[in-house]
Amino acid sequence: MLRPLAFDADDTLWHNESHYAETQEAFRALLRPYHDDAWIDARLHDTELRNLGHYGYGIKGFTLSMIETALELTEDRLDGAGIRQVVELGKAMLAKPVEPLPGVAEVLQELSNSYDLMLITKGDLFDQETKLARSGLGTHFSKVEIVSEKDEGAYAAILERHGIRPAGFIMVGNSVKSDILPVLALGARAIHIPYHLTWAHEVVAAPGDAPFPVLETIRDLPALLASW
Repeated sequence: MLRPLAFDADDTLWHNESHYAETQEAFRALLRPYHDDAWIDARLHDTELRNLGHYGYGIKGFTLSMIETALELTEDRLDGAGIRQVVELGKAMLAKPVEPLPGVAEVLQELSNSYDLMLITKGDLFDQETKLARSGLGTHFSKVEIVSEKDEGAYAAILERHGIRPAGFIMVGNSVKSDILPVLALGARAIHIPYHLTWAHEVVAAPGDAPFPVLETIRDLPALLASW
């Protein structure tokens, strides 16, 4: 049997956080007549975290949080045209092309000969399924798991569902919080490939002894796996 090798999706296989950064800049521009950028960012972040339990992760929840923040920061003075503008920002994000990161398609094709490739991502089910389909990468994966949270319990349930022993499992992703630490806690292996932007909610301090490899690009992954 091929050894299981799992990948995160957003910012590991394709660009994602950069779209949020572009949209947040447009959101700042809309609210600059009322507040400075730092305060707008802080209140939006607080609203996003507060709403995770209601909406989960993803663009739709982000859009609703932008609307709520805009109404709060303008003391409900934002008119219908302004709210429509925020809604259009969210729709524009959903319509953005899914751009695989450099080398992703080639590496997945190469590794599919030696590994059973899995995709494990969190977020809105419809949005993540759509992005995978539009990415053109779906055929490389034998298993796709879209979860509401990527913590130790979620990974344990996935491994049990597919009959995978933690000692034989490897996870590859850009988030130390979601892709690395929960996997290591189960006794599996994890490989970190940082993206140039990280959502503040995903930023955590890595263990001092760094018990996982960090790669500059996914193109370095086959050589690392071969050395293991």
